[in-house]
Amino acid sequence: MRDLGAALRAFRAQVRQTLSAGAGGGLAARLAGLGPRLRRRAVAFGQGLRTTRGMALAGLGLTVAAYAGVDYATLPPPLPGYAQVRGAWRPSEAWLYDRDGHLIDSARVDFATRRLGWTPLDKVAPVARETLVGAEDRRFYRHGGVDWLALLGVARDRARGARARGASTLSMQVAGFLAPELAAPGSRHLWDKLRQMRAAWALENGWSKNQILEAYLNLAGFRGEAQGIGAAALGLFGKTPDALARDDAVLLAALLPEPQADAGIVARRACAISHERDCGRFAGEAASMLGPARSLALDPGLAPHLADRLLTRPGLRVTTTLDRRIQQLAITALRRQLQGLGGARARDGAVVVIDNASGDVLAYVGGIGGASTAPSVDGANAYRQAGSTLKPFLYAQAIEKGYLTPASILEDSPVQLDTASGLYVPQNYDRGFKGPVSARTALAGSLNVPAVRTLLLVGVDPFRDRLWDTGFRGMTEDGQYYGFSLALGSAEVTLLEQADAYRSLANGGRWSPLRLTAADPRVALRAVTTPQAAWLVADMMADPNARAATFGLDSALRLPFWAAVKTGTSKAMRDNWCIGFTDRYTVAVWVGNLEGDPMRAVSGTSGAAPVWRDLMLALNADRKVVPPPMPGGIERRAITFADHIEQPRVEYFLAGTAQAVIAAAPASARRPRITNPVSGSVYAIDPDIPPDRQRLAVGVSGEVTAHRLVLDRRDLGAADSQPQILAAPGQHRLRLIDVGGRVVDQVFFTVR
Repeated sequence: MRDLGAALRAFRAQVRQTLSAGAGGGLAARLAGLGPRLRRRAVAFGQGLRTTRGMALAGLGLTVAAYAGVDYATLPPPLPGYAQVRGAWRPSEAWLYDRDGHLIDSARVDFATRRLGWTPLDKVAPVARETLVGAEDRRFYRHGGVDWLALLGVARDRARGARARGASTLSMQVAGFLAPELAAPGSRHLWDKLRQMRAAWALENGWSKNQILEAYLNLAGFRGEAQGIGAAALGLFGKTPDALARDDAVLLAALLPEPQADAGIVARRACAISHERDCGRFAGEAASMLGPARSLALDPGLAPHLADRLLTRPGLRVTTTLDRRIQQLAITALRRQLQGLGGARARDGAVVVIDNASGDVLAYVGGIGGASTAPSVDGANAYRQAGSTLKPFLYAQAIEKGYLTPASILEDSPVQLDTASGLYVPQNYDRGFKGPVSARTALAGSLNVPAVRTLLLVGVDPFRDRLWDTGFRGMTEDGQYYGFSLALGSAEVTLLEQADAYRSLANGGRWSPLRLTAADPRVALRAVTTPQAAWLVADMMADPNARAATFGLDSALRLPFWAAVKTGTSKAMRDNWCIGFTDRYTVAVWVGNLEGDPMRAVSGTSGAAPVWRDLMLALNADRKVVPPPMPGGIERRAITFADHIEQPRVEYFLAGTAQAVIAAAPASARRPRITNPVSGSVYAIDPDIPPDRQRLAVGVSGEVTAHRLVLDRRDLGAADSQPQILAAPGQHRLRLIDVGGRVVDQVFFTVR
């Protein structure tokens, strides 16, 4: 059958030469000159000769047609070359590497089949190669693509009525892998076998034996969706192909005839292949091999969320900016903290570590699983409410504009603001008020009311624009959409955005996008905040004494070296943040519940802060942390506070704004307003106390000498007389009216 097409073409040419025109007719013409009798005989002879020639032509035509039909019916499809097959190989996986080329994670991208990278023949254990060849095609290296002895054995078995063993060689099987129509279901008749044989011959003419064997080991299906010896070795034994033992190879060979066979059938086949008398061990080994599937990942699984984000195509290999050591540190610190909190308090967390100078992301932990009910959600790239973490950028803008200095006095007392949706009444985390405080204390202690007062100075729209310039790209609405609550972090941000924004403060107010992969371009830093304002805010956040009133002197935020840090907690305790930086690193941590339900018994220093502290200590253990150098345009001055608002200290100012004595603004300089009751308050009458003994004191501030108080429509008298309210159940309006009859301030409250 070999080279059947060439043989047929040569035969057809020979027929055409033998039956050339005139072979019979020329002889009859030469006899035409004889006598009539001879002429008649010549004519008869010529007719007979033409008839004989026609019959011969017809027979030969049928023969040629038959051979042509066989040639056409058994013509195999064209097969690609070895280099083309290997070049077109696409694994179902993609791989993620750290900055030094270490494999840190992988992700399955193609779900049609499960394939790893192409496995070269020299990466397969010799015992595995020998066992598989011996079981599937023991004369592989001696035949030319078709094993005639095996075909004769099949014919003998069929003649005896015995079950015939397959005679397909490795070459024929590889041809079937490359041209699936050769091995399609139902392709068992003679013509299909002839096509496979011719395809095997063609393959042997263009490929070496080692190339055919290598292709077979990569293209063969072993179990389930696992294709190739790489996926089979990892999925069934948890090994790489070069680590397979003899028993492993025997079990793999036993799977090839029927990859979905149960453990008992596989064990019996393995026993037959091994040629051993006592092979009972194969029963247990087959059951173990076909048990729960093992992971096909060779990596340690250090960055699954980033792998899902970056690995988008089969076979993709992405080199990230991550540092494997720092990634492991971040995972360990976060896992320890979440285990300590317990799933009933907080289930999820995320960590990002940034190199300040380059903007490279050194660690990216989107979550660690554990008690999480949403382990696939990427906490590092999910939008969550920012809480108090936006305050440093607000104070930096106010200082930059000259509205505040770190020593400026801000009033931490009840305030109510009219908005389009009603009155906005900000409160502190502890529901208490500290009275007049410096801007340094207000920021370091994360006081809410002073931040809202600062936003009144800066303006909502300018602050929103500053946040956008600092990389908070989720703030797509204008400032009026967020309102005064923007000072307290009502907008949603990601942990990556937070880390990059704080990195800008570490870089003197200059911002650039982060880099996650080695292919990401390096973008030059651009100025967002002035170096002086950025330095002052960083100094305020690094001051342990300034935050002592809120967090105590020995909290998780205090480190044995210089570090600026800020915590934040969102509405209803859904999110807890801790973000800070040293001269080299920025570390951002989020702890919460990804499904949005509140945390329980978790504060600003007990949730994310311990993770931040552990990482900062580990990252800076073997190096000296240097505080950022003070830029030009800042002056240092010893100050005191009037009325002992705060203790004397050394403070820093923008050049030209320093003061030696800091005092609160006099009453005459303050806008007259009602400080008590707070608008929106609800008061309950005690039924056990006589009603005329239950009164509500009215508090006012500012210069109110000529102002009067009016409750509903009843005049209470002069505002500076400190009147008391005796109010009946219901809703009430208290107004502060100046000498001209204008309403200067008003509050609404309810008595029940």
